[in-house]
Amino acid sequence: MKEFILTVADIVNRIHDLIMRVSQELGLNLTDKDLHIWVFGTIGIVLFFIVHMMFKKLAKYSVISISFIYTFTVLLVVVFAIEIQQKITGRGEMEFDDAVISIWGYLLFFASYLVIKVIAYYFKKFRRGK
Repeated sequence: MKEFILTVADIVNRIHDLIMRVSQELGLNLTDKDLHIWVFGTIGIVLFFIVHMMFKKLAKYSVISISFIYTFTVLLVVVFAIEIQQKITGRGEMEFDDAVISIWGYLLFFASYLVIKVIAYYFKKFRRGK
């Protein structure tokens, strides 16, 4: 897990340095805070339009899919926050495998929920048919 975080941090740092260098070469004289506004504003609005378009299409089929994606995303952030917190505090071990198994736990429980939902649907359908 530590290696994964260090690799991601290295990639982010390289991108940051590249953006800073390009902005200086263009004579923009942007501060780090200015770059955060532009970079995260751009990433955020592009991601918003992609997610919005995807969720509108998914909503035509089922709100469950939207709820699943939202929960999965929040859970992913929480899982990595807990792993990082374990590293910082020294309580527990920060391991990528822990994060993976945590996500698998959610997927397993969600799949179980879907199975129960499908069984209940067909049971109700069968009872109405009589």
